Amino acid sequence: MNSTPLVSVVAIFLNAERFLDEAIQSVFAQKYAQWELLLVDDGSSDGSSAIARRYAEQEPHRVRYLDHPGHSNRGMSASRNLGLQHARGEYLALLDADDVWLPEKLERQVAILENHPEVALLFGAPLYWFGWTERSEDRERDYVIDLKIPVERVYEPPSLLLPFLQRAAATPCPSDVMIRRSTAVSVGGFEAHFIGVNMVYEDQAFFSKLLLRAPAFASGETWDRYRQHPDSCYAVSKATGEREVARHYFLRWFRQYLQGEGVSSGPIWQTVHAELRSFSLASRVVSAARRLAQSTLPAGVRSWIGARVPGLGTPPGTQRVRFGTLRRVTPVSRRFGWDRGGLPVDRYYIERFLQQHAGDIAGHVLEVRDDAYTRRFGGTHVTRSDVLHPTTDNEKATIVADLTSADPIPSNTFDCIILTQVLPFILDVPAAVRTLHRILRPGGVVLASVPGISHIVRYDMDRWGDYWRFTSLSARRLFECGFPGGDVRVKAHGNVLAATAFLQGLSSRDLRPDELDYTDPDYEVLITVRAMKHA
Repeated sequence: MNSTPLVSVVAIFLNAERFLDEAIQSVFAQKYAQWELLLVDDGSSDGSSAIARRYAEQEPHRVRYLDHPGHSNRGMSASRNLGLQHARGEYLALLDADDVWLPEKLERQVAILENHPEVALLFGAPLYWFGWTERSEDRERDYVIDLKIPVERVYEPPSLLLPFLQRAAATPCPSDVMIRRSTAVSVGGFEAHFIGVNMVYEDQAFFSKLLLRAPAFASGETWDRYRQHPDSCYAVSKATGEREVARHYFLRWFRQYLQGEGVSSGPIWQTVHAELRSFSLASRVVSAARRLAQSTLPAGVRSWIGARVPGLGTPPGTQRVRFGTLRRVTPVSRRFGWDRGGLPVDRYYIERFLQQHAGDIAGHVLEVRDDAYTRRFGGTHVTRSDVLHPTTDNEKATIVADLTSADPIPSNTFDCIILTQVLPFILDVPAAVRTLHRILRPGGVVLASVPGISHIVRYDMDRWGDYWRFTSLSARRLFECGFPGGDVRVKAHGNVLAATAFLQGLSSRDLRPDELDYTDPDYEVLITVRAMKHA
């Protein structure tokens, strides 16, 4: 992996004479030196073209000036695409002409992407910058945006799309992101037809294509000053009321895009259709009637009408829920779904995780309770297999020991340890993780899973205790402390439907694959950990 990869900075501008020089200077002020700057002119008629050409003439080895044929105006996405076509870097960083980067932006973003090679899109929490005017009353309005999602973590696709589509989380600011150029090319770049009033959604169209297929990393760090001024594309769209027109265009386009990608069911498809319903004639009539009633009628009259006119008195999102056969205070099954065919929901995630990391299950392998997963996923790559159990009543056990004090097990022994759903039943979990680290050989790997959302395992509760449930954050902290200098990778699995099914004792057969595979970061049914001991 190249420790100093080239970053292609694509800065687009249109009549940006007022701000362009400051934006360019923020690139030159970067602590990270491996960058090229592509200044893309979208048909400017002011002095900004001369500013860009001057930089290209003064720094020809790292700055290039680009414009469309005939110096025409093609729009923001077409201009970004022109930059993408000429980019040579491994990474792509976008910069709008009215924004300014902080000096550590590229340095920090490259470090994060190099540490997470699976991630295609990285974004942080930009400063909404009113104080650029240097007026004290404007400086007081500066604030760092609340992303409204957990940060410092990787999101598997398409988990971030749902809160973005529902406007429940702040979408990335273009000047704040860094993208793997190969992924940007693979999704077809930017959508050049988002022009005119629809241009305010051109960045979200591109991000939606990325997030549908590629992992993203959300950081709480601030790397960009997002200038707030009345002439910006977003401010104009909001002031004129054209933002909702653009949103309707975006949602209709994205529905068609999903169909082209073979997505015609599941949470993303359903969310797009739900968001489009607010633009229907019936929805607009009801909304108008509700606003009229709220502004003109007494509260008692509004309540009386609302109770008799479907939808009129019910705020969106509060319609009656039909529980059907799940309206019950006892679960469908207390056997985790083993009695319904298929796999328990957590085992569906566990076995998929082990299949993905089957290459680690080799050499001398230790598993707890039995060696089923060792044999199934390791096969002939396993040269020796041991089974650990805390008591002598397990005939499959080759090692009887307590992970919290397993002194009889020699250090640096195992190439791989499979530890699925074991840590909840150990009171001193940090001690157990330290033992795992000690008995692994340098370069060895632990493949572990822990429950996030689960009912009590009654057998284990009564026998030795069911103590803990975890989050991806607690699992990461636990293994990073226990594996100093090692490589710890944590992933959460599940969503509210999968969690409900698991708590009810349903199995993988009761849900579709797309329902199981969708990840909602707020409903962590299972957390998996791959922790490698420092060699």
